Amino acid sequence: MENTEAESDILRSVHALLRELDGHHPAFQNERGMLRWTLHKKTDRNPGNSTILAKILVKELERAERGDYRHYIIPLLHTLMYTLIKAPCFSDDLYGRIYDFCKKLLTLPKPYCTIGLDYACRLKTERVAPGVLYQRMVISEQSLRSDPYPYQEKVFIFADPDLLSKAVCNALVTDTKAAQMYQSPRSCMCYVIMHAMQVALEDDCDTYSLQRILQDKPTEEIEHFFRQVVTAVECTGNEINADRSQHVERLKKVYDVVLSSSEAGDTSPEGLQDIPLPNPNISFHLWTDEDQLWKELVLFVRPLSQTCEQDCLSQELDNFEIQDIVTGCECCEQTRFSVLSNDSGIERDLPPVGEEPPPHCSAEVEHSRLQRKGGIKKKGSPLEAMAYLQASCNGPGVKHSGKMHTKSGSNMESMSSLQRLHTARIVVLGDDRILGRLAQAFHSLRKRETRRVFLTPRLNLQFYYIPVVEGQQSTWPTEEHAMPSQIQLCEVAGYLGRADPWYENNINTLCHMIPKLATMPSSPSKHLVTNTFIIDVMSYYIRMGIQPVCFQVYSVKIVFSDIAREPTEDVFVTELSVKVQDYNPTRDLVLARKKTMLEGPGADITAKYRKVLLSSRGKELGVSLRSTGLVMKAIPPDEAEDLLCLNVYITEVIKTSNLSGRSFSFMTNKIRMHSIKVSSMDQKTFTLCLDKDFRRIYRNVVSVEVSPCLEPSYCLQKTRTMQFSLHGSEDVGLAKYMPKSLLLPINTFAGIIQ
Repeated sequence: MENTEAESDILRSVHALLRELDGHHPAFQNERGMLRWTLHKKTDRNPGNSTILAKILVKELERAERGDYRHYIIPLLHTLMYTLIKAPCFSDDLYGRIYDFCKKLLTLPKPYCTIGLDYACRLKTERVAPGVLYQRMVISEQSLRSDPYPYQEKVFIFADPDLLSKAVCNALVTDTKAAQMYQSPRSCMCYVIMHAMQVALEDDCDTYSLQRILQDKPTEEIEHFFRQVVTAVECTGNEINADRSQHVERLKKVYDVVLSSSEAGDTSPEGLQDIPLPNPNISFHLWTDEDQLWKELVLFVRPLSQTCEQDCLSQELDNFEIQDIVTGCECCEQTRFSVLSNDSGIERDLPPVGEEPPPHCSAEVEHSRLQRKGGIKKKGSPLEAMAYLQASCNGPGVKHSGKMHTKSGSNMESMSSLQRLHTARIVVLGDDRILGRLAQAFHSLRKRETRRVFLTPRLNLQFYYIPVVEGQQSTWPTEEHAMPSQIQLCEVAGYLGRADPWYENNINTLCHMIPKLATMPSSPSKHLVTNTFIIDVMSYYIRMGIQPVCFQVYSVKIVFSDIAREPTEDVFVTELSVKVQDYNPTRDLVLARKKTMLEGPGADITAKYRKVLLSSRGKELGVSLRSTGLVMKAIPPDEAEDLLCLNVYITEVIKTSNLSGRSFSFMTNKIRMHSIKVSSMDQKTFTLCLDKDFRRIYRNVVSVEVSPCLEPSYCLQKTRTMQFSLHGSEDVGLAKYMPKSLLLPINTFAGIIQ
């Protein structure tokens, strides 16, 4: 009877989830995203409901596949896999149904086939070695020491204090610390042991007694049992033709040893026990330093405990300081000093004791020989650095070759032995302006890695974006720039929500919910809601958001009216706005005013651009007109449009003459283009604003050139090859296998669903 009631309750929750995907909950728009969270909480409170939920989800998936309701498939599949990872046990028939469904997705286009293949591979391993997905997730997220699975992950949350209020920042810090309070390495190792035993042994496992015994054990013994369990599970998961019965036998031996080491206790309650899945290791950072992201990543890969002293690490960080990328890019040109040794190293060749050196070894001869002055560390080959960078580029447009380019004398074996054991998951909180800062930091990081490869061969970088907008925003420093509305401030979030409905329901709902929960009156119930909900949703997004949406980063070259001022280069990822500054000449003020009245507002500008055609080919065009400004948007209004082009809106001033005199009207022209160069034809200058950020305003600009930002490693490699290329071709050598454009990947649940 209880199972029937539980099944009916879960079925209603799943159907409510599907109606939410269809947008049929207009009265509960403020509570969107809560349905998925409450559904998983039901299985956490009663682990026996996991099997019921999995069966219902499989039925709904099969029904969606037959009825061509594709927008249900990815949300239901993510919900099912998250349930499977946390579930205490599944039947072999249920594993088979889920596996068969994932194989059917291979016939569908992306992202269905990509997600289906990934989950099919995970299910195949989990079916033979139950609990391996849970174990790997806890080990990597908590950075537990494990030789069979040495991977480590860490979540870095970055919030801009200029964009979020102090109350929101303090609330996020409090929630992050509260989530880590009960996640000690000892408790996480106990979770891994208990989950592996319960999943493999099922009814033969007394989880209650196992938990009681482990609590009384010293940490050294828990570590010993933890290593045995991890070795047993990983051994089965890595075998080609693994036998599940052997896996159960291995864990049964460890289980018997643990229980035999303690006296029999009270009678244990029957049924499955709840074994929590701890939240990832999260660190919260206020983004105050431009190089803060890079420094935190370096400390994650090379923590202070691995260095002799903190000064050593500081010196190492100083050595990584990037210089301007020069066109030469020659290797170290210092003169190498050496010494000519006359010692063969054989003992019998040594002169007798007391005997003088041969007469030819005079001071003049010694002076003429090579001298050694201090050791110089060997710098890695440029090809080795490019191989590292090439391996790190997995975004769209990457070309792979079956050949491996090598250089005589280079140690390619040592390169292949390096593995990326660290994964950094960067979560940024805010609006489009913090994405602009992220693009700047990412571009700077890629430039550093081009000059001195350090993080690329060791670290996987994953980017996540959670929009947060508060009611009260700061204003622009001048009246000529009006503060954009909240909808304009979250263009990227809106685009991702339209492309991925599951992102819209789970992540975009946090945009106003986080400030609302942070400003609630302090009470025990308030902390209970925030500590569980916000961190749980972030954890779910980090774990299941595996499909990136790549945004083009654009490079901006700015020329100022002051000739003595050097041109500036910057990048943006969402928007660049150009406005004509008011011209106030010091002389002939009356004549200037009359001229302005005749010519109208704005300034005469020239624009040379490369237009995007339907054939995806570019066409070079130019135009001269009078304009008050223009806006370049990199985020298209429709998810079906190409992300790799600019939508430029130019406000043109149109003069009309009639009997009453001259009048002026305004017309907005929209052009899709790859690149553009805008110059002022008169003495008026421009004001530029990048990514809607009032802290990134440039004044007194006479020319601005915008083009897709090139990958720094591609630029360096192209420069090297051009020096030795006889034909002058750009894409030769390793350059033709590397991506040209710098793309900023933001992870979502499904990517872009066509």
